[in-house]
Amino acid sequence: MKTKTEILLELWIESRTRFTNQLENLTESDLQKKLADSPNSVGFLIRHIGDVELLFAKNVFGDSSIKVSAKTVIEKRDTGEWTDLEALKNYVSESFEKLKSIIEKQTDADWETLITTKEFGTKTKAEAFGRIVSHTAYHAGQMAIINKYGNI
Repeated sequence: MKTKTEILLELWIESRTRFTNQLENLTESDLQKKLADSPNSVGFLIRHIGDVELLFAKNVFGDSSIKVSAKTVIEKRDTGEWTDLEALKNYVSESFEKLKSIIEKQTDADWETLITTKEFGTKTKAEAFGRIVSHTAYHAGQMAIINKYGNI
């Protein structure tokens, strides 16, 4: 029988394929695409997903070894700097590995621990984890639409 951690990790990894499958076919020019007057480019969204994964690893799951400068969260807007596809792929690969590593250390009891953040208040770790799962899927959907219909 699988632990809660194993089950939740599988759920997150499968959900994240909505994001990672898109990375395989992107070009550097795709990173600059936006929809009409939309504020965010594909490149910004990739960086944002990585930023938030690292913030979750640090602030929700308590990995104090993580040093993150979540530029997309700090700026709250697309600065146009997210145009290096390899660097972005490396960044989200690193954010995935760091978040996965700390998740794997959670016990079944840990998932019921209450945590408080300024972004979403007090939640159990399991509830908070739902936020990162839905966050990535939400922005992956945006990326797909922007990449399909957007322009540089």
